Amino acid sequence: MRLLFVIAILAVGFSLPAQAGSRSILKIHSNYTTAELLSPCQEADNDARWGQVAEIECEQYIIGYVDALEVNGDIGPGTSICLPEKNIPDEIRWAFMRWVHQSYSQRIKMMAGEAIIATLKETFPCDQ
Repeated sequence: MRLLFVIAILAVGFSLPAQAGSRSILKIHSNYTTAELLSPCQEADNDARWGQVAEIECEQYIIGYVDALEVNGDIGPGTSICLPEKNIPDEIRWAFMRWVHQSYSQRIKMMAGEAIIATLKETFPCDQ
């Protein structure tokens, strides 16, 4: 039964027309906000009791996002984003929190993915 469901989802996804200029066949919008991501990112630093779990929640989102960008070829030399060589999840987490707080009232309402990409472009630009 699950296999049939997966096949049906894939069939629908591949039958949808790709948008002009888009790399993605199927657009998925998670509605995961910057506020929702910021909460565990900050909690990781603020609460010794729950901090490790919160850090994992925050950094796993970040790692997944960065992995998707890497697979797409959107990170590294020749792009607008070059990541640090060490401690990448923590560096991005800290940069994300700083970036959001620079203009909190506007940025907290953004989608988390939009905030992460803006953080990466602003904080980790490639030297061109």
